[in-house]
Amino acid sequence: MEPVTVFCAQRWAVGRCDLEIGSDTMKQPAVYIMASQCNGTLYVGITSDLIKRIAQHKLDHFSGFTKKNNVKLLVWYEMHETIECAIAREKSLKTWQRSWKIELIEKKNPYWQDLWHQIVGNLTLVSLESP
Repeated sequence: MEPVTVFCAQRWAVGRCDLEIGSDTMKQPAVYIMASQCNGTLYVGITSDLIKRIAQHKLDHFSGFTKKNNVKLLVWYEMHETIECAIAREKSLKTWQRSWKIELIEKKNPYWQDLWHQIVGNLTLVSLESP
């Protein structure tokens, strides 16, 4: 399994540790950015279960901003050691200018690919709710 870098942005200091990708890793606190398309509408969020949260966005589980703006592409994410670190990072990113967020995304994902399959492999997303 490939190592994932985990960041802690609390108090503007960055700490690092390595985790292996697996079901337990995705249960780690994470900050993520979703987009409607390349250079489209952006949404910054936080979760303790990245796979579940992104699936909820993709299936329009939440009514509101992401559903209204068709924000379904996971274009950036960052795992954190603690929920406090993730909250601090999310609050920081939400104050950033749009151009800074785009630069952050394009450093790791220059073609704005949906990173969903990077976190779930070949798992297929199916809604069990009736239309």
